[in-house]
Amino acid sequence: METADPRNSLPPERTAPFGGFVAVVVGLATLVAVPSLAGLPDRLPSLPAAFWTMAALAVACDARPFVPPGRRHTSAVFPSTCFTFAILLGWGLAPALAVQTVAVAVSGWRMRHAVWRTAFNAAQYACAFGAAALVLRLGPGGLADVGWLRGTDVALVAVATVIWFAVNHVLVSAALRLRFGGRWWPGVRQALGFELLTTGSLLLLAPVLVAAARASAALIPLVLVPLLAVHRMSRLAAEQDQLAALDPLTGLPNRKALQTELAEQAHLHAERIARGAADAHLALLLIDLDRFKNVNDALGHAVGDRLLVEVSARLGDVVDGRDMLARLGGDEFAIVATRLTGVDEARELADRVVAALTEPVPLDGLPLDVGASIGVALFPEHGEDYATLMRHADVAMYDAKHRNDTVAVYAAESDHHSAERLGLLADLRRVLDARPPAGRTVRGGDGAALPSRLAAATEPAAGPGRWWPLRRRPRGGPAHPDELLDRILTGADPSRPRTTRPAPDLLASTDTPAVSDPVGNRVVPARVGDDTADVGDITMYYQPQIAIATGEVVGVEALLRWRHPRRGMVDPGELIRLAEQSAVMRLLTRRVVDDVVEQLGKWSAAGITLRASLNVSVRDLHTGEIADRIADRLTRSGLCPERLQVEITEGALMADPRRVLTTITRLHQIGVAISLDDFGTGYSSLQHLRRLPLTEVKVDRSFVLGMADDPDDAAVVRSMIELAGALGLRVVAEGVEDERTWRLLHAAGCDVAQGWFHARPMPAEELATWLSRYRPVHPTVSAEVDGPRRPAR
Repeated sequence: METADPRNSLPPERTAPFGGFVAVVVGLATLVAVPSLAGLPDRLPSLPAAFWTMAALAVACDARPFVPPGRRHTSAVFPSTCFTFAILLGWGLAPALAVQTVAVAVSGWRMRHAVWRTAFNAAQYACAFGAAALVLRLGPGGLADVGWLRGTDVALVAVATVIWFAVNHVLVSAALRLRFGGRWWPGVRQALGFELLTTGSLLLLAPVLVAAARASAALIPLVLVPLLAVHRMSRLAAEQDQLAALDPLTGLPNRKALQTELAEQAHLHAERIARGAADAHLALLLIDLDRFKNVNDALGHAVGDRLLVEVSARLGDVVDGRDMLARLGGDEFAIVATRLTGVDEARELADRVVAALTEPVPLDGLPLDVGASIGVALFPEHGEDYATLMRHADVAMYDAKHRNDTVAVYAAESDHHSAERLGLLADLRRVLDARPPAGRTVRGGDGAALPSRLAAATEPAAGPGRWWPLRRRPRGGPAHPDELLDRILTGADPSRPRTTRPAPDLLASTDTPAVSDPVGNRVVPARVGDDTADVGDITMYYQPQIAIATGEVVGVEALLRWRHPRRGMVDPGELIRLAEQSAVMRLLTRRVVDDVVEQLGKWSAAGITLRASLNVSVRDLHTGEIADRIADRLTRSGLCPERLQVEITEGALMADPRRVLTTITRLHQIGVAISLDDFGTGYSSLQHLRRLPLTEVKVDRSFVLGMADDPDDAAVVRSMIELAGALGLRVVAEGVEDERTWRLLHAAGCDVAQGWFHARPMPAEELATWLSRYRPVHPTVSAEVDGPRRPAR
């Protein structure tokens, strides 16, 4: 069944404004045409053969007008324009109106236009001809009968051509806007170039026809040759636009067409929401084929292309005629589902897509299994524009992949790359860049290293007896006495904090005296105008580790803390996940190493000898840079390498055992101890434990927390302690939060306990105070925990 042209009908909400506009245009055209056509019957016998030739060609050409394929916002190309405009130039308004009206009636009949639509088309031409005729009345009259044309006459013809085009285009644009709403206005404006190419070319042929008519009527049919050229140019332009919006392999709309369709449908559905319609939801389904790369790698890209064609055909069978199926590239497809009542209908469509791809695709006698992961984003709940909906559908699709599911609807908690997280990552980089690492080369904006004399001016001086300041704060005034040179240095080094010279009275009023922490460090509060004031500061907290047998503090674990001025204390797990996704992790690791080694040096100077453990990420172990960094910092500080310990997780160990083994072997050769963190939660094998140069293992808190109440957890902890003892490793239990657990660990032979039962994580200055007050407590094994105990290490 042939689909009816939607422009032949009027929606109820637009009948009044559009009908009124059509009535006004028809009435105005009647006022223009009736007086002119009154005397036309008397003139017909005197009109020359050239006129009749043009009239016949106008009607004949409009019997087969050119309709540009795929152009939704432009009208068809009517070749009669060049003949009727030539008749206007040669013999006046009345003959032109008569011929144009007949041609419009014929084309309307052939294109099955509604009566009101044909009437409006004839009226718009009448208004355009009337406006052009007013301009031509300033000239000599009919150009077919005058002699030599002057320059002013040619100028009048040019002005009349522009007026005709402008009036016609404005009337059509206004009608489209009233008929289809404001969303059509940008499309009409974009179609101006196409109209200039087609209708403008036809209008410019009119003077050539008049010149041919003055010579001989037999020359007029020759204009069909340039008309065919215009027709060809129009078709080529339309085909290029259409091809630009199609995927060449599958013939489906591409990303560009999807963007246009989604923007248009979003506007439509926004109107439906405003009217309170139930089916006002729009869904974007992003489809990514599973295991498609395996097909390309095993069978070649030619087979992969055939598979994509077959998949597109199956998806086309699922999609309704009102919805759009597009291929975005590679093995990604998208569906724009319209007029939905909610997320349930979107899920039903996604389930039908999954079912369509369940059956294997037979290619060359080989059945290929093709699955898909589908992400769903709804308008307006998950976004109101193309970019937002596409990003959220992409997030949902990858969420489905990670959960080994087939369909997922967008959820904000699954968006690990939201604008908020990106902003937090930017803040993290800023707070890390505010304190450049020691010994780095200062470079200008062009990347060239600055001379040492200038580079020294950009580095704040370290305090006496310290190789690096605890906190780096910009000074109140310029680092160089010459303020102009200071500005040059600030511009050359983007990482240098920007400072402002305060007025003397302001400096005196805002300068805060320095205070000392418990181990003698001079801490200067942040000044007004500090660039890092709006992103907070990275600090290290330290949690004591207690030898269970003696009760002595044998070490601390360094824990990262970031107090954000707007978000408060950022969750450490979120902080690490955020940093590991970018190169910021490298900066963060360097800061942690610098701070921990520096703090160990301060404790040594204060007579505190503790072992400090720091955590490293997978990225650090893969690059191996951390070994060089630690070696350099230990050499600078003069610390014994045994004072530092590096903790790695089982997940990091299994990600790439060869590269990880290389890095930790170098650390072991330096003298740094290696601890295996979260022991029991990963997939490490005894083979890896035997090969790695480990010093200790840390039993994960998830087992330790429940061992007092759960016999299974207690059995697991005892087994891990025995296993570590057999391998000669020290055992540290995390999450010790009550006395009973502490005693059970002592009975099981655990070496070290760490948890809130002894102390919470605290800043370095608080730890010094805590150490001065701490008194060792020795556990007493009760009857309920009596049993054999392995010797503590």
